[in-house]
Amino acid sequence: MRRSLVLLSLPLLVLAVGCAPAGSGSDAPATSPDHRWEGFHQRATEVAEAWRPGPTWTQGYVPLQGPTVLTGDPGFTVDTETAFQAGWYREQVPLPGTPPAEGTIRFPDGTLTVPLVSAAEAYRQLDQGDPPPCEERPQAPSPRTKGGPTIEPGPDGWVTGPPQSACTPLTVTAVRLGTAPVRTSRGEAQVPAWLFTVEELSGPVARLAVAPDAIAAAPEPSAPARPAPDGVVGAQDLQAVDGVRVTYRLGVGACDTGITPLVQERGDAVVVGGGVIRSSGVCTDQLKLAPVTVTLKAPLGARPVLDVLTGTPLPLGPR
Repeated sequence: MRRSLVLLSLPLLVLAVGCAPAGSGSDAPATSPDHRWEGFHQRATEVAEAWRPGPTWTQGYVPLQGPTVLTGDPGFTVDTETAFQAGWYREQVPLPGTPPAEGTIRFPDGTLTVPLVSAAEAYRQLDQGDPPPCEERPQAPSPRTKGGPTIEPGPDGWVTGPPQSACTPLTVTAVRLGTAPVRTSRGEAQVPAWLFTVEELSGPVARLAVAPDAIAAAPEPSAPARPAPDGVVGAQDLQAVDGVRVTYRLGVGACDTGITPLVQERGDAVVVGGGVIRSSGVCTDQLKLAPVTVTLKAPLGARPVLDVLTGTPLPLGPR
């Protein structure tokens, strides 16, 4: 049988397993009521105890999500979301090429002054090229009549209706320096960002303005060298953090069943993964992404969320 790798998504599961007592501040691991997952908790304990970040983790700027941020509901259509994910843009305004003065990152526990990049440099990082051409769909903006509807030629002649944006980039009509919320090693911070107004979206697209030499990398993970316990799978990324609720995606096999989110909550870190029941029959070699949610005993705050297989601090994934 030909084996292939594909990424799919499964329905959201909500479960809290093995949480530490709220407000305990203890680094002792919680005890799971399900003995099937003792292997998970043993490995999670080793991962958590090996987690030893340097001073940059608590004193510098270590972002745990990508540099392009949506600051509100963009009002995506299928076409505009495709353009956003692909990084297709065109600018319709001059972009300042001189970096501004230093900016300030505001963390829950203090501030940090950092150098910034110019709006022109931020746009160069944001723009990933032009979309491919599409049949019967223009790459240039459609003509508009003042105060009237958009006019486009259809297959049977000229028609009136809303603009079609498939295979067209997003149009930047203004830019200003502001801030954007970013998950970092020190919790959610307000970070200087260039806010690009996009004609096709209802909210701005933010590109973080911190200069590269002020951005620190996450520390190298440390995890046991032995294989993962039977039936235990790892986490791929975070999808959302809302107080005590943490949503993340598991990487599971195509025929895995009984998908169970697993968490060990400690005073300085949270270790997550999942448990599955493996198929005993023949199955294709596929990786599926299964979103799951766990409820902690205390708000996550600045604690890192570590993958039980690799010990990697999980980044906040794209929208």
